[in-house]
Amino acid sequence: MNDFQTAKKRIDVSVGESVRIIRELQGMSQNKLAQLTGIPQSTISAIENDRINLGVERAKTLARMLKCHPAVLVFPGWEVTSEHAA
Repeated sequence: MNDFQTAKKRIDVSVGESVRIIRELQGMSQNKLAQLTGIPQSTISAIENDRINLGVERAKTLARMLKCHPAVLVFPGWEVTSEHAA
C-alpha cells in the first residue's frame, strides 16, 4: 500500500485574492510589501486585482516576505487530505 495525499478544493479564492488576504493578515500595506520585495506597488496591486499573472519568480519573492510557501499563493483554497491507495 502506498500513502498519498489528495488535494480538495475548499473555497474559491483567486491567486490575487490570496496575496491580498495573506498580506492584510500580516498588517502589511502594498507599499511596505513593495519595499521589501522590490516589486513595484503598481504590480502588486495588479496581481491582487488579477490583472496580471503572479508568475513563479514573483510568487517565490512574495512568499518569502509573506512567510508562506509559494504554493499557498499559487494554489489558494486547496486542502490536502491523507488517503491510502490499494
